[in-house]
Amino acid sequence: MISMKNKGEKNKHIGLKDKSALNQEPSVSKDTGRKTILSIVYIFVGLFVLMMGYFTFFLLAKSDDVINSTYNLRHDVLAKRIIRGNIMSSDGEILAETITDEDGNEIRSYPYGDMYAHVVGRVMRGRAGIEEMENITLLTSYSNSAEAMYNDLVGVKNPGNNVISTLDHKLSKVAYDALGENRGAVVAIDPRTGKILAMISKPSYDPNNIDQNWESISEDSDNESPLLNRASQGLYPPGSTFKLVTALAYMRANPDYLDYNYKCKGTTDYEGMTISCSNNKVHGNLDLKEAFSKSCNTSFSTIGKELAIDDFRQLSESLFFNKPLPARISNNPSSFLLKTGESGVKESMQTAIGQGRTLISPLHNAMLAATVANGGIMMKPYVIDRIESAGGRLLKGYIPEEVARLMTAEEADYLKSLMRSVVTDGTASRLNKLDVKVAGKTGTAEQEGKKPHSWFIGYAPANNPRIAISIIVENKGSGSEYALPIAEKMFNAYFN
Repeated sequence: MISMKNKGEKNKHIGLKDKSALNQEPSVSKDTGRKTILSIVYIFVGLFVLMMGYFTFFLLAKSDDVINSTYNLRHDVLAKRIIRGNIMSSDGEILAETITDEDGNEIRSYPYGDMYAHVVGRVMRGRAGIEEMENITLLTSYSNSAEAMYNDLVGVKNPGNNVISTLDHKLSKVAYDALGENRGAVVAIDPRTGKILAMISKPSYDPNNIDQNWESISEDSDNESPLLNRASQGLYPPGSTFKLVTALAYMRANPDYLDYNYKCKGTTDYEGMTISCSNNKVHGNLDLKEAFSKSCNTSFSTIGKELAIDDFRQLSESLFFNKPLPARISNNPSSFLLKTGESGVKESMQTAIGQGRTLISPLHNAMLAATVANGGIMMKPYVIDRIESAGGRLLKGYIPEEVARLMTAEEADYLKSLMRSVVTDGTASRLNKLDVKVAGKTGTAEQEGKKPHSWFIGYAPANNPRIAISIIVENKGSGSEYALPIAEKMFNAYFN
């Protein structure tokens, strides 16, 4: 009896245990299902966030490339309905327009021939310049809606929008004429805004005749590279204009830079390498400002010997060496190749005076001068001021954009004083006779077996800068002899 009772109680307990287990199973199942649903929700939310992120990135960074791509068939559709709009200078000159001949053929015309070939660009034999950047804008029409509808009905093309550039035609013409038959480039920027006021590159080509002359232009048997925009894509040894960067590097490494003193003997030697000042001139005792104004090579090469390579490189890269320039125009990165463990003292000394393996574009050099002029703040260079309808209605305006503060106001002020001393007491004294006060730096970039490149960078007025310029004349001679007269003509034209 007792045994049976115990057995029954045992079975009873087992039954209760089983029921409890059965009651718990649905709870576990519900939790698992809830977690599965939440996981799916999280996955979809994550995918949505990623999609929106890419969509935003596409709109901000990639949309222009896709819209203006030569593979975008929308261009052909628009070209059948719209007459390509004009590209104009800031002072009202037509730089590119579409002309319809007696037979109804549309011809893209460039009234100033080769003057604006690189910056305004072309549409024949591949698009380039502003013609490429604003291709879809020029093929879009925002004219009177009623008139546009009527034109569509009767099969008449509507006029496209006009692109108003930042280019100053009068200043560009002076730069173009002053450069003459020389190879080289001229860039002018408003340091306060980043507006590109002039961009000239030679040799050039006439986009009106590019179809007829394409074979000779593209083959370029004389290595003239007329298709290359030397202003933004040409890379050259900076010569003594790089002493601006070396001076800043020295200032940061030596807080007592105002106490700098060096005795120039005309030449300096290091392990069999001799560096000389121009014409072996002996400058004597110099402070930093005098060394800069007289462009003393022995002084700055000695500074280069003492600078830490990593710090020098870091500073240069903060000034946009070894990376694309923050500019909405096609450009090649300038290069600074000093590297710890790979570069020796000799290369450091050469680099400090703008020789060695360092290369820079005229646009980049103009941006450095403009940054100093603007108190250490670099502005993003741009060449499109606004978009207007064919009737003159404002559709879109571009505003100045700050890239970064690259140097303190105190550093910029001292560099300004250095550049001003070059004009008042140094190698650019020719500019001291102008009505406007100018600051600048000349440069002579030596070329093995060739004549040196002639450089000048600068800005004016010295106390309230409104224009910064960069000039290079290839294989001609010293900066003060060839680039400086071009600068003189440009400053005179801009302020008079």
